[in-house]
Amino acid sequence: MRSLTRIGFVIGLLALSPVPHAQQPPSAVTLPGLEQALDKITVVDAAPPAQVVQPPAPVVTPPASEQVADKATAPQTAPSPAPRVQQATLSIEQVADRITAAESALTARLRAFHPLVEAYLQNLAPDDKLGVPIHDEYFLGQFEWKDGPKLTPLSINKGSFQQQSLIKKPFGMQYLPDGFAAMTVPDWRLLDRQRYDFTFVRREFLGEARCFVFDLKPKGEEADGFTGRIWVEDRDYNIVRFNGISRNVDHTLSSFFRKKISFHVDSWRVNALTGLWLPAYVYCEETDASDNKQALPRLPQMKTQVRLWGYDLKGTRAQQEFTSIQIDEPSVQDGADPARQLSPVASQRRWEQEAEDNVIDRLTRAGILAPAGPVDGVLETVLNNLLVTNNVALEAPIKCRVLLTSPLESFTVGHTIVMSRGLIDVLPDEASLAMILGHELSHAILGHQLIDTKFAFADRLMIPDQDLLRVLRFKHSAAEESAANTKVLALLASSPYKDKLSDAGLFLRAVLASAKQLPNLIQTHLGDYVLDGGQSLSPLMQQAPALAPENLEQIPALPLGARLVVDPWSNRLELLRGPAVPLTSAREKVPMAVTPLMPYIRYAVVPPRVTSR
Repeated sequence: MRSLTRIGFVIGLLALSPVPHAQQPPSAVTLPGLEQALDKITVVDAAPPAQVVQPPAPVVTPPASEQVADKATAPQTAPSPAPRVQQATLSIEQVADRITAAESALTARLRAFHPLVEAYLQNLAPDDKLGVPIHDEYFLGQFEWKDGPKLTPLSINKGSFQQQSLIKKPFGMQYLPDGFAAMTVPDWRLLDRQRYDFTFVRREFLGEARCFVFDLKPKGEEADGFTGRIWVEDRDYNIVRFNGISRNVDHTLSSFFRKKISFHVDSWRVNALTGLWLPAYVYCEETDASDNKQALPRLPQMKTQVRLWGYDLKGTRAQQEFTSIQIDEPSVQDGADPARQLSPVASQRRWEQEAEDNVIDRLTRAGILAPAGPVDGVLETVLNNLLVTNNVALEAPIKCRVLLTSPLESFTVGHTIVMSRGLIDVLPDEASLAMILGHELSHAILGHQLIDTKFAFADRLMIPDQDLLRVLRFKHSAAEESAANTKVLALLASSPYKDKLSDAGLFLRAVLASAKQLPNLIQTHLGDYVLDGGQSLSPLMQQAPALAPENLEQIPALPLGARLVVDPWSNRLELLRGPAVPLTSAREKVPMAVTPLMPYIRYAVVPPRVTSR
């Protein structure tokens, strides 16, 4: 059990590190800061990074017909005494050639990477003033280069991603997963002056990156290539963002005839390493079918988030890990345990622990589970609050980890509670988080089976990544789920969250109300559904008020992406920090909705070089 001095949620976040489990007397329990909502948690920032001296920006000289004033959006600061730096003057043609060279190098390097690609789509009700989603689609795959960008499925294809007979669904929409892979680059045949007209627009800051902004349009036939805007950082001329439509990214509308439909995209890249900018986020939106001349009238309004991560795990570096193996001296021994044979009970526990470790390690190596990090400490602090206030002591400490996918799910892998990124994103407050964690904790308290020990055999998980989600299942029986729901109600009634359970009930109401419209979000890949019918947890929903979509004060759930930020290179998670933004209309508060993705652009920090003497 965790130290009682960490029961306060704010105090736990200041530490952001696991604490040793130790039983403490109940009289030592203090509850500072627990009245704060999850989105008001204070996290101590690390020391500010050292100032990086940026190279001077070249001066772009447009043609006389395209002269524009420099309207950079960077905040104005008082001039500081500094030596004058000679600025290089480049023409638009020279800048365009450098952009072409940088984009050519990127597309060549992308062929060596195999990141995970997740696409989540929501169809919206036409002419609905609230923009409520009425249907969704989901796909998880792995990027491959096979005569073009391809996606190898990791999840089971459902809905419009599934190949169906035209007779079964003659007027249905069928999305091609490879089209989402193609959205990561504006034109895989490159952007060059032979095929495109470059028009300089302005200079602008995107986070730390000082960028040139250009409008691009194909020469000649408009239907061939990318039409839109690009943001190019001024150090190495890499594209940081592009926004527009690519006529080469085709989706297929299944009917008795075929039509090609291209979607408008807003794509962002992040600086993973020095000079290496990798695709990370793509937002796609089609809310006016009349803009697409080739679309049929029945084309649904749609919003999509596409996320990429796992570059470091799936790249060429993984092939070189053997070189880091170090051979120790034969005299080195493990002195952790005395030399004796384990008892039958201890052997069983060790066997279960090996199965748990094998599963956690395999999910992490596949890029589906985030590495251990500070966010796990946040979850474990809430978990500790439940344990301490209910005087519960377990034979093994409970840890937490985060699944990097969007569908709402939680499950136990041995003594590790796993929650998905999407579920953490949409939770409105700390009480709702405690409810989810408490449900999984209840399985451990009640002595339910937490891991299938067949995974203690190493060969069970020596399978390709595309088979992993089909093999791993961590579901409990209906009787165990009902017992866990009853137990969590008792845990919450004695917890610091007992006065805020109406908020948790409101979240359950929102999930239940959206279950039919968003089956692919409120689904599971590995574990149990967040809410299965709602019968066992109905006391919580009875404490909550009725859903009021137009009431700006009532927040039953947040949009996707509201809490966590994923590093696409390392898969590490961090909390999204920033002031709360007041809502101005009901359209801005749609629970569990897809919204645009606009990351803060940072330059990669080069670690200091270690020299030996």
